[in-house]
Amino acid sequence: MSKPIKVAVLGAGIGRSHISGYAALPDHYEVVYVCDLDPVKASAGAKLAQGARPVTAVAEVFADQSVDLVDICLPPHLHAPMTIAALDAGKHVVCEKPIAGSMADVARIAAAASRAGRQVFPVFQYRYGAGYRAAHALREKGMLGKPYVMALETHWQRGPDYYAERWRGSWKGELGGAIVSHAIHAHNLVTLLAGNIRSVAAFIDTRVNPIETEDCAAISMQTVEGALVTSSITLGAAGSKSRFRACFEHVTITSGTEPYHVGAGPWIFTATDPARQAEFDAVLATVPVVRERFAGQFADIWQRLNGEHDLYLPVFAEAEHSIELITALYDSARNARIVTLPLPTDHALANGWQQ
Repeated sequence: MSKPIKVAVLGAGIGRSHISGYAALPDHYEVVYVCDLDPVKASAGAKLAQGARPVTAVAEVFADQSVDLVDICLPPHLHAPMTIAALDAGKHVVCEKPIAGSMADVARIAAAASRAGRQVFPVFQYRYGAGYRAAHALREKGMLGKPYVMALETHWQRGPDYYAERWRGSWKGELGGAIVSHAIHAHNLVTLLAGNIRSVAAFIDTRVNPIETEDCAAISMQTVEGALVTSSITLGAAGSKSRFRACFEHVTITSGTEPYHVGAGPWIFTATDPARQAEFDAVLATVPVVRERFAGQFADIWQRLNGEHDLYLPVFAEAEHSIELITALYDSARNARIVTLPLPTDHALANGWQQ
């Protein structure tokens, strides 16, 4: 698949940012369709990619055998069924978060991918930034040491304008609240540096907006490598900021606060032993410039579909873990208990946590 991969983007909301990511990689991708039920949105999205055709019928996309990859940017309740439909049509899939609304749906997606012999790529674009890539480079060289604690802040502002989309703030449409739609990316940042989450204790509440789902949360977690993680989430902040801070045995890492791109720089790396600061700085100076956000992830997807493999591209197992984690968080909050992962396949919320 060394020639440009032909892409159809479903959904021209966040899909516009995806289209721009593909357009930044003209040797790798050709966006051939932008599909949205709203023809005005479809046309506006198609204008972002030269030669893209705006359509309103997803069946037209699935029927076109020349389409290699379908990128799903639809409301969350459509993610799992559209992913499975695209796989059944013989397409690779990129899918926005959350990839599904239940562990059972994740298993159905995995089965469909196996039947089709196609791959599913979850979107975790926060990983694609100079700061986070530098942290990963230190980990690869064994310079981080034991992970001690990590603190995540997802402090955003969401009000009536955001919830004007009818599906937002609802269990049926958005599949959950702030832990599903906002903090899912921040939680993924932990896993590549300190391993998957193995236990959680969560408090969640609806304190800011008149919606069905939660918009505030205070979460404690522990990873398989022993890191103790706190995640503070609100959609009632003055403005929107995200932050990632991690204390390892040999270095303390502090991110910037850009909400949509916390993985970018400048990140600060402070050696625990000041005498080693020059050693860390020397490694950090060699980290290459990376493509950021969607373009960065799409570049890695292109490499993967052309037979190249690395340890950086988010893979389906990470989407699977993210849905299992969300399940555990709702279990913990509703039942006031610590929940241990992995969860059994017959867990009480395996078919969905939606109320």
